[in-house]
Amino acid sequence: MRLAAIQYKPPKGRAGQARQELVTLVEAAGQEGAQIIVAPEMATTGYVWSSPQEIAPHTEPARGPTLEALAPLAQKFGAWIVCGFAERFVHPQGHLPPERRRNLASLYNSALVINPEGELATCYRKVLLYTADTTWANAGSRRPLCPTSLGTLTPAICMDVNDDELIRFLVETSPDFLAFCTNWVEEGEDVHAYWRNRLAPWRGWTIAANTWGTDRGTRFSGRSAIFDPDGKVVTEAGPEGNAVIVAEVDGPPQRLTHTPADA
Repeated sequence: MRLAAIQYKPPKGRAGQARQELVTLVEAAGQEGAQIIVAPEMATTGYVWSSPQEIAPHTEPARGPTLEALAPLAQKFGAWIVCGFAERFVHPQGHLPPERRRNLASLYNSALVINPEGELATCYRKVLLYTADTTWANAGSRRPLCPTSLGTLTPAICMDVNDDELIRFLVETSPDFLAFCTNWVEEGEDVHAYWRNRLAPWRGWTIAANTWGTDRGTRFSGRSAIFDPDGKVVTEAGPEGNAVIVAEVDGPPQRLTHTPADA
């Protein structure tokens, strides 16, 4: 079994170009035999936006052009693809008469999870927002668990790794894979050690796909990586540059038995 993380810096506000470049990178991962392929957070838009009005033209529904671009690759390679994007969700208003309907929409920092049939398995909305998200995004509230032929998979987005509720969810549900889409800010720390320490209570494969470079003065750390169930980095990208990293793995981790403290 092979896992892949894509390190990618999208052109700011040029979603069409970003999708074309993502297709090329995902294609490269598929050609390497990857069966789970993870792309970064906000991979079609760039990360820093000042308001809902500014980012709105670059948002899309879950069943939109990014799904349309990546679904054929999921089918072609029989792979699961997870990709961050800026979601626009238009609320159903069928109960209102036509003259009272308005374009009521909510915006989310989200991740598509596409199955090997090219179908949308789920759309995950980032639960724990970072400061830069709060200028435009609503918080999600649901953490999905996706069954696959390879094991169970759950997505997470960047700041989520600082959420104790995510760690509790991982321990309680024991997914085999964490698809971690991120735009991790460079703060002068060892990002691998930080992720490892935060995820230490859980045992599974982590596929961390990050961006790099700067966006309106905010610098990102790169160093996308794939971690084994013991927290060891199996493969990693550098701090800068687009990259596709692939790891050959034996299979899902052995389940750990969690014994109550008072047993």
